[in-house]
Amino acid sequence: MNLQIVGVGGQGILLASKVLGGAALDKGLDVWMSEVHGMAQRGGVVVTTVKLSEEVYSPLIGDGDADVILGFEPVETYRALSKASKDTWIVTNTAPIVPFTVSVGQQEYPDLNDIFESVEKVSDKFIKIDAKKLAQKAGAVIAQNIVMLGALTATGALPVSKENIESSIRKNVPERFVEVNLKAFELGFKTAQEQM
Repeated sequence: MNLQIVGVGGQGILLASKVLGGAALDKGLDVWMSEVHGMAQRGGVVVTTVKLSEEVYSPLIGDGDADVILGFEPVETYRALSKASKDTWIVTNTAPIVPFTVSVGQQEYPDLNDIFESVEKVSDKFIKIDAKKLAQKAGAVIAQNIVMLGALTATGALPVSKENIESSIRKNVPERFVEVNLKAFELGFKTAQEQM
């Protein structure tokens, strides 16, 4: 399974990858992860490739070869579309992270409807959720990454179960944040189920 996880620095992409990888390892799968960090600490692009299989030979995903694109930010989801095909699950957050250049009026943020229409033209398997709103409901806006994992898990596309992911959350998230993250996971899972 080829997964491309995209977003910007500070969204918890690396923790989400670690939780996903941990769940796969616990199930006995081979896991290969690679990360590309732009100016991640300043809100720059972060791309993580996660490959899960009985045996993984390469960390790369070719154009059209992603089984899943998990987008933590709408524009970054759009930028990753070259990796998608009609069979790719695309799960995206609808809450934008507005870059500094947009905040100061140097650029405009693209219209979200245009972004989502572009995604719908590429894949027949598309889920969009407001992870920010759901994470706030769970008790911590920073848990958007786990909301997104919940939504992805609901698709049934992963070779790991809901219980595998929940167990990995317990192992990889600091103890004081586990309950909030499990609640965030469940909210993402239920919201995605309602869309399918």
